[in-house]
Amino acid sequence: MAVAPLRILPCPAMSSPHPPPLRRNTVFAIVAMALLMMSIDSTIVATALHAIQQGLGASINLAGWTITAYSFGFVVMLPVSGRLAQRFGKRRVFVASALVFTLVSLGCGLAQGIHELIVLRVLQAVGGAGFTPTATGIIVDHFGSSRDRYVSLFGSIFPIGAMAGPIFGGYFVAYLSWRDVFFVNVPIGLAIILLALRHIPPDGPPRATRKADIPGVLLLGASLLAGMLAVTLLGERHDAATLPAFLACLAVAAVAAALFFRHIHRAAEPFIEPRFIHGRHFGAVNLVNMIYTGSIIGGLALVPLYATSRYGIDALGSGTLLTAQGIAAAACSLLAVVLLRRTGYRRPLYAGSVVTIAGLALLALPPPGGLSPYGWLAFAAFLVGAGNGAINPAMRNAGLQLAPESSPMIAALRTLSLQIGSMVTVAVVAAILAHQEDMGRALAAVYAALALIRLAALRLVRHVPEQRGAW
Repeated sequence: MAVAPLRILPCPAMSSPHPPPLRRNTVFAIVAMALLMMSIDSTIVATALHAIQQGLGASINLAGWTITAYSFGFVVMLPVSGRLAQRFGKRRVFVASALVFTLVSLGCGLAQGIHELIVLRVLQAVGGAGFTPTATGIIVDHFGSSRDRYVSLFGSIFPIGAMAGPIFGGYFVAYLSWRDVFFVNVPIGLAIILLALRHIPPDGPPRATRKADIPGVLLLGASLLAGMLAVTLLGERHDAATLPAFLACLAVAAVAAALFFRHIHRAAEPFIEPRFIHGRHFGAVNLVNMIYTGSIIGGLALVPLYATSRYGIDALGSGTLLTAQGIAAAACSLLAVVLLRRTGYRRPLYAGSVVTIAGLALLALPPPGGLSPYGWLAFAAFLVGAGNGAINPAMRNAGLQLAPESSPMIAALRTLSLQIGSMVTVAVVAAILAHQEDMGRALAAVYAALALIRLAALRLVRHVPEQRGAW
């Protein structure tokens, strides 16, 4: 008797050619957690600076380099991370960034010397710089027609992190240890890694590309490092020693930048394509990011100093002024996300600019009779935050829509533009204040100048690409 062959029925889960449905809110929560951790870390260390100085027996200048070193590593690695994400995949680089950030945070907490901590802070920035490019790329790749709205929500995460950082930092320093400023990242980072491996869709095979553009990276790094050193020297009182050093750093930065641009125009495959920097529409978007947001971030960082030097508000009160602008930025960013497809990009830019200019002008003016200086400054800072929050979703999408396939690099260059705008503003203002006896009045003039610059820069809006609806 013939025996029928045994038939093995396939398991439905194994035979299905379709991957499990993407849980968008879960994926967004994972990348948002990474961005929030990075944002908190950028402000929490400043709160613990004095405790770090005492704990490691370092000078204040060396302790300050724990912040400068992170900034340097961050701005250099931003475009590198964008390039790596395009080559190896967004999830791979996202997980690798979280792993580096987590392990180095543990090392920072265990550091026994200030020089060791400075080196570790550079390495920590290597991990942190990968979050924004990869998080943006993951959203762009997997969220379809909703990607513009989810990317826009990033604008509400950073103000929350900036407000939470000083609060957590003050708590750790007061009740625990400055080392916990770094240790707190370890469990959060491990959770991000495990959740990313489980919920973020895997990448395809790595792209075949030519060898890494090491000369381009070195030239960009040399330009940024020399520029940051020049910025640091610019903020000091000039004497016979500092002026030549400042000019030398400035010359090195300019020469390295010129060689970098020459290189990327001649290289077969540069790690930053020239069109992303100054190509059609890209140049306008980068300038708007630098002037409209970067310079205002730098100006807002000096509000506590302004409140103390002009109106005698104590340290605690002056620090809480930034809470008002953070709340306004987060709330207006969320509102702008809801309205973005109706308004397009240019209307929020015009409206947000008007509000920001009004806030800067109020910062420069003394409060009318009967109003407390604190309430006046809080309202002005609220307006500046509201204006900046309104334009953030538009500017995040304006660059991305030009080249969605290169979203990690576009996101990296946007953050780089913000960093440069902020650093230059703070450096120029610090140089002005170094030669002023009345810092309060000098800062009032600075805010008036920022309002005028922002007013003059309104003409850039018409060069920003317009878009209504999904892209």
